[in-house]
Amino acid sequence: MKLNRFLFLFLILTFSTLVSTEANPYAVHHLRRQYQQAATSKEAGEKFHKLMAAYDKQDAVVLAYKAAAEAIRARDASMFNKLTYVQQAGKLFDQAVKLDDDNAEIRFLRLSVESNLPSFLGMSQHVEDDRQFLVSTLLKHPKSGLDAESFGLVRDFLVQRGHVSDAEAQKLAQL
Repeated sequence: MKLNRFLFLFLILTFSTLVSTEANPYAVHHLRRQYQQAATSKEAGEKFHKLMAAYDKQDAVVLAYKAAAEAIRARDASMFNKLTYVQQAGKLFDQAVKLDDDNAEIRFLRLSVESNLPSFLGMSQHVEDDRQFLVSTLLKHPKSGLDAESFGLVRDFLVQRGHVSDAEAQKLAQL
């Protein structure tokens, strides 16, 4: 009887954890995929921004994705609104980094946005710091704190966008 009760409770807890994880639209693995889609599609960008605009908590990584959603909105906005969205993204990135400045995913998101901003805006002041932080973090892999998916995403971005030297690219390719 006790074994059946234990199994029943175990199954209920396991199932509820799976359901709550999958039902959470702000789970990082979901946000990561939506961000990648939003970066290439205006429609996906609008959907991603709508989701992130509703986020009102203080999880540092989710705030960074909210900042990235603002930046994507700037990409698709009229010239009149672009600067407003970029400035909002910058404020959100500042919040996220303040909450967790050693988080590679937050730094990657900020780098991916700031490195694409026109230099005349003067809003790319963290590019070199974030680049150095990310290279240093990646070189520690598998003890980098990044899962395999994040590691590959960040490494590929840095290499493909020319944010690393040839020597750094070779070291990263060996990991």
